[in-house]
Amino acid sequence: MVLTAEKNIKNPYLSQKAEILKIFQETEIEYTFRVESDFDLNFGQFLEVSIPGYGEAPISVSNFTDQWLELTIRKVGKLTDQIHDLETGDYLYLRGPYGNGFNFENYRDKNLIIAAGGTGLAPVRSLVEYASNNLEQLSDFEVLAGFKDAGSLLFERDIKRWRQKFDVLLTVDKTCDIWGECVGLITEHIAELHLENIANTEVIVVGPPPMMKYSIIEFQKLGVPDDQIWVSYERKMHCGLGKCGHCKIEDNYVCIDGPVYNYAEVKEIKD
Repeated sequence: MVLTAEKNIKNPYLSQKAEILKIFQETEIEYTFRVESDFDLNFGQFLEVSIPGYGEAPISVSNFTDQWLELTIRKVGKLTDQIHDLETGDYLYLRGPYGNGFNFENYRDKNLIIAAGGTGLAPVRSLVEYASNNLEQLSDFEVLAGFKDAGSLLFERDIKRWRQKFDVLLTVDKTCDIWGECVGLITEHIAELHLENIANTEVIVVGPPPMMKYSIIEFQKLGVPDDQIWVSYERKMHCGLGKCGHCKIEDNYVCIDGPVYNYAEVKEIKD
């Protein structure tokens, strides 16, 4: 498993054929596809996923090893509808990886807190998985995961396993039965955190823009400096190469300069 943002792209314009090894149903409209892979990946990077004749889309890698990677894909249109019709043994076409990821060296020996909202858990899932298997490399580790309701819960099998090793706070926006967990927006529970060593704390925030905005505000209220907050801005990415301009914010191309940023470097960017 690679822990740097180094890429290994032979030809960034060419896709490679990847067999689907396993399919996991997460929700009614979200499935995780495990496909064969020899990509050199870092946590938080994305791939361009395509089916000839149906289109292409940027998808975050939600987990990976040296032999396979996983893509968690929501059924929302022509391409993703076709992907959801595929079965084990069928093929996806992939190119990449693209973008900057989370460099684990920024978090080594630190108190790491990850706050993820909804599908924002997907791009940090591989990092959470690595941390869960290497807790001795962190001072402390905690994950806060917020979902709209029980029906939108992702990676239930992983969350149950993670909880055997470290603290995972699971919350839903509305009242419902979800393992007897917390109810309310994730921001309400950030405010309840008691951080004993701010100087040794690093925070990752990923999710819908409103969730990210107000979660960052809550961490700031607790005294976490902007340069100790990390975000993933998956904004309107399209080509992955900085050519189409869809993801451009001022002079910043999210698919190249991001999607992972230190918040102190991008807090003034106006979208």
